[in-house]
Amino acid sequence: MAKKQTSEDKNYKVIADNRRARYDYAIEDDIECGVILSGSEVKSLRVGQSNIAESYASIDDGELWLTNSYIAPYQQAMFPHEERAKRKLMVSKRELARLGQATGRQGMTLVPLVMYFNHKGRVKIKLGIAKGKKNHDKRATEAKRDWGRQQQRLLRRGD
Repeated sequence: MAKKQTSEDKNYKVIADNRRARYDYAIEDDIECGVILSGSEVKSLRVGQSNIAESYASIDDGELWLTNSYIAPYQQAMFPHEERAKRKLMVSKRELARLGQATGRQGMTLVPLVMYFNHKGRVKIKLGIAKGKKNHDKRATEAKRDWGRQQQRLLRRGD
């Protein structure tokens, strides 16, 4: 589990957020991973040009990979990078085994939730170990959210 970020962390900055993931999936657990990037990719992320909405993580040959994440090309780069390349994620062997067990036996999916710079200025990605929601589950989540909004309106009005 990653610890909560505070306002003291000057370098902490969210790069990309996958809002749709919490709607489409029931998140069971999350894990923080490092990302192996080239120089032009980091420069592009500092500018804030990326998207993880359509991406996913998978385990191939005993390694964890982030697939279909978009990092825009950096214009001033001497050696440009590929926009939608597979990027290797760094996790410990124990965590990799746990993720492999969750995806293999339990039918879970590894969904990227948020990509950010941590307090040291390194790019991290938070992966959610998730199970896909059915349509009736999504409707229930939406109804619960709407009811929460309506409660807040009523409390503000004082009725």
